Amino acid sequence: MEDRKIADKISDEMIDYVGILAKLELSGREREEAKADMERMLDYIDMLNELDTEGIEPMSHVFPISNVFREDIVTNGDGHEETLANAPLMKENCFKVPRTIG
Repeated sequence: MEDRKIADKISDEMIDYVGILAKLELSGREREEAKADMERMLDYIDMLNELDTEGIEPMSHVFPISNVFREDIVTNGDGHEETLANAPLMKENCFKVPRTIG
């Protein structure tokens, strides 16, 4: 059967290898379920490969995305003057605290 050429290539060795990569210990039943899941996924991919995509532009996102970055302009400052206004001790625009480690 030509339609299942990719899915038929999933072997027990491949399932074991994927289990090793994923650091999973699969029981016999779990291995069979994983194999069936992979075959269903590959069957779906085969089905998608049958679609006519002639004239369809490749895209990286479903929705149009423009540059989401804004200019890095400071609008309100960091407020360090207000933050340090009530500091008991201050040095070079930072809080000065007593030494705690010898």
